[in-house]
Amino acid sequence: MEYSFHIDGEYTPDTIPMDRLGDYIYALAQLLGEKAHVHFTEVQHGSVALHAAVDGPARVRVADRVQAANDPLPPKDLAKALDALDEMLRRDNSSGSLRDSNDRVVIPFLGVKKKRPPVYGPIKQHGTLTGQVVRVGGTDASIPVHLRDGDTVLTGLVATEDIARRLAAHYLLGPIRVIGTGTWFREADGTWRMTAFKIDDFEELESASLVDVVARLRSVRGSEWGSVADPVGYLLNERHGDGGPH
Repeated sequence: MEYSFHIDGEYTPDTIPMDRLGDYIYALAQLLGEKAHVHFTEVQHGSVALHAAVDGPARVRVADRVQAANDPLPPKDLAKALDALDEMLRRDNSSGSLRDSNDRVVIPFLGVKKKRPPVYGPIKQHGTLTGQVVRVGGTDASIPVHLRDGDTVLTGLVATEDIARRLAAHYLLGPIRVIGTGTWFREADGTWRMTAFKIDDFEELESASLVDVVARLRSVRGSEWGSVADPVGYLLNERHGDGGPH
């Protein structure tokens, strides 16, 4: 049994970049599954068609998977593989298809021909952002500011010279909360993307350690934390289902 994935666009076997070809081969492997029994064989001349041979023991399972790809609600991993291939084709200004050994289309991929939901925006909304100041600088009237929130660096923030000067005093220190107006777009896939945020003001956030927090709890009149010998350990163990004092 053999399947071929056809890329109907500007690419030819002579012009498709090797790394992009590798992306398609990987995505096709995710689609067909049974990775130990599916083997890439060739790129067909004329147009880009990736051929994959399926070993005998896996033929029924792969055929069932291909059939399930056309169900209204395919399994999550299969739906993810379908979306990945369709998005790759769209980015390459192409459409495509998966065909069986008789050259019949078993899964169509609309790619660039697929009608996508519109992008909504810009939408301006007052709100807040939180993070550590990792950059303040620029020569424009609106000074660029970057905040780091965990592993994410928030960019597109701007402040007046006065606010930027005050923010600079918090460079690489504790977390702050900036207050202002953001400009947002809702992408076709439903995600929200912020393109700009004008900072009107900010406030410092406490970054007290767990030891400091426990010390404050112990100082509250009527609290039972004062009778706990190792409150820090108690709090850490609480994640396993133990209850704390009231």
